[in-house]
Amino acid sequence: MSSDSSKDRRERAWAAGTYPRPASEGRSRNMKANRRSDTKPEIALRRALHARGYRYRKDFRLDLPSGVRVRPDIVFTARKVAVFVDGCFWHVCPEHGREPTSNEWYWTPKLRRNVERDRAADAALQAAGWRVVRLWEHEPLPAALQAVTDAIGPTLVERKFEDSSEAE
Repeated sequence: MSSDSSKDRRERAWAAGTYPRPASEGRSRNMKANRRSDTKPEIALRRALHARGYRYRKDFRLDLPSGVRVRPDIVFTARKVAVFVDGCFWHVCPEHGREPTSNEWYWTPKLRRNVERDRAADAALQAAGWRVVRLWEHEPLPAALQAVTDAIGPTLVERKFEDSSEAE
């Protein structure tokens, strides 16, 4: 896909009124810089998990039996644990999320759909036997790490250590 076709689509969406024009070039650059994956809180959590011996897949698409496709940030396939690190703005954090003040005709329904999609994904994953861990980007790393490790259980090395200490 070329940038010209992307630019043309944007122009058509603006002309049709289905997508708001950016308030400024700076705002446009800021919004384009938002990442779907590999955010700083997500990377910090992955590094901490990896350092503790946990292995996982990142940004791994799950095609569930119900036909729903879900793409968690971190996936422990063998243990069937899906971890999402949600951004406060995009997923309407009760602590830090706020109502948009410009282009609210566009952003309010979009953010509502994000929350609805999150709930639908959680329900579909749970129905398929998965455990879901949802973390906010502002959660301290130790608390986030604890929530994930509680859901996935001990690493293989920790289990071997527990087994050997029980045998004694």
